[in-house]
Amino acid sequence: MENEWTELLITNNEIEAEMIKDLLESGGIPVVIRSSKVRPYPVSIGKMGEVKVLVRKTDLEAAQAALDQGLGDSGS
Repeated sequence: MENEWTELLITNNEIEAEMIKDLLESGGIPVVIRSSKVRPYPVSIGKMGEVKVLVRKTDLEAAQAALDQGLGDSGS
């Protein structure tokens, strides 16, 4: 399927996931963020704390390249 979503990365930090989403969307790559976190409980351990960043399979290579370039430009 052409529009099938695939996992780009997993983080435990929602802010990091949103920053990655903004970076990729600014380059024209659609992004979906999925989280199993239960809002009233600040659990960040194991699967309950995972935040998944998903992109379309057709955009995976471009997303990885944009992410590598974006992280490289941050000066770290």
